[in-house]
This record gives sequence, C-alpha cells and structure tokens, in this order.
Amino acid sequence: MDLNQAFQDAFDKVTTWIESLVENLPEMISAIIIMVVFFLIARRVRNVVKRLMDRATDHGPVKSLLGNVAYLLVVALGVFLALGVLQLDQAVTSLFAGLGILGLALGFAFKDIAENFIAGILMTFRRPFTDGDLVETNGYFGRVEDIDLRATQIRTPQGELVRIPNGSVYGNPLTNYTDSPTRRMDLSCGVSYGADLDKARTVALEAMRTIPHRDETRDPEFFYKEFGGSSIDFDVRVWLQDPEQTTMLAARSDAVIKLKKAFDDNDIGIPFPIVTLDFSDAGTRQLDEPLKTLKP
Repeated sequence: MDLNQAFQDAFDKVTTWIESLVENLPEMISAIIIMVVFFLIARRVRNVVKRLMDRATDHGPVKSLLGNVAYLLVVALGVFLALGVLQLDQAVTSLFAGLGILGLALGFAFKDIAENFIAGILMTFRRPFTDGDLVETNGYFGRVEDIDLRATQIRTPQGELVRIPNGSVYGNPLTNYTDSPTRRMDLSCGVSYGADLDKARTVALEAMRTIPHRDETRDPEFFYKEFGGSSIDFDVRVWLQDPEQTTMLAARSDAVIKLKKAFDDNDIGIPFPIVTLDFSDAGTRQLDEPLKTLKP
C-alpha cells in the first residue's frame, strides 16, 4: 500500500471539506442566527402563554403543558427554517414524513392515554367540577380530591380513593351535588287502605316542616304515588339549605323519625307487607278447607 497516496487522498478529502465549509459558511451562520433568534422567541412565547393561561385557569399542569407546547412549536419552526437556509430541503421533507409516521404510530399505541390527556385539558377549561366538589360518575360517589392530566381522584364516603380516567369522566353522565346551594331530600312511605288520605297528607307535611336545615323559602311536597300491595304509597320531598351528604343523611333520618311519630300520634297506620298464600288450583277455596275434610 502506497502511504504517500493514502495521505494525499486524506489531505484532498479534508481540503474538500474545508472548502465546502468555507463556501457554506454564510448559510451556516445564518442558520445559527435563526436558531438563536427562534430560541429567544420561543422563551418569550412560553411566558406569554403562561400569563394568558393564568387568566383562564388555575390548573398548574395545564399551564405548564401549554407553555411548553408553544415553546416546542416555535423551536421546531426555527429548526425547519434553518434547514431550509442550509438547502437541506430533502432532509426537511424526510423529517416531516418521519414525524407524520411517528405521530400516527404513537397515536394508535397510546390512544387511551391521548384520550385521557385531551379530556383532562377540556375539563380544566369547561370546569364541570373542581377540587372539593361532591360528585357522582361512573358508578362512584364521593368528593373530588385532585384532577390531573390523566385521571380524576374521588374520595368515597367510605374513605376509599378512586382514580377514574378523564376520558370516562368526560364521556359519561356526571352529577355535581355541590354545583347547587340547595338539595332535595326524597322519602317514600305508605299508609293503610283504611286511612284518611287527606289527613295523612296534612300530618306528613306538618312533620316535614320541622326538619332541620330545611329551606324555609320552599314548602315540603307530598304526592301519592300508587296502590301498593298492602298500602297506598306516597313520596314526601323537602328542600335543604346545604347540599352536603351528611346533611342529607341526617335530614332523611329525622324525617323517618318525625313521620313515624306524627302518624302514631294521629292513629295513622304504616302497614306491614301482607302476603296471602293460596294453594288451591283456581285460587278460590279457603285455605282451611282441606283441614276441615280431615277426620280426627
């Protein structure tokens, strides 16, 4: 192997690189300047987006996320412009195609994560509930403890912490009991068929007016519902000033006690369920007929 020829080939290649570098030096300097400028612009845009988000939401993760997304978008624009100045159009095209394929693959692979992520952002802006609200969704009832970009945490009355994906919370019915300053307590009961129905209604309404935490601006309501198997069934409704669950449970307990006492004081019976057993074929014979035919 001719060492002199090898050194000469290496020297020629290095010389070619240096000449190419010197020839493209203005474009490289322009590309570097573009990147520096866009990095500075990206920082400024991120700060502006965060300040704007301060007015729209107090959710820290969302503000940080949107600020970083705006930062990356501006930086990406600077990279593409710098590559264009360096006349690397083919590289820019390949980069775009690669990003498209990568985004499509990631979209299929992390579909659930993306769904929960987007739902978390939408809930942050639409605010169907906030931390501390009493809600019921997806079969769970409790108080909201935290909302992040992936899941909503609910503390049940039994003390259990439930994490529900944001996509399920956003896409399913949700009841927010804290959203209203009042809440209605419903109680079902029944009176015997022989009772005076007008009197029973009057007595029940008077009893409901003594319920603690009752909204004094709204009268209790009484509605007969149906003819039951052993009673005429009705509902009483009382509006409460406090939507809290403890207030609701205490009001229902007081309503049961007061309604039972009021009916007892006025000789209004709450009948037990009555079951009649008929063993005959047609259901017409008395139950004691087979016993009468038996000989002692």
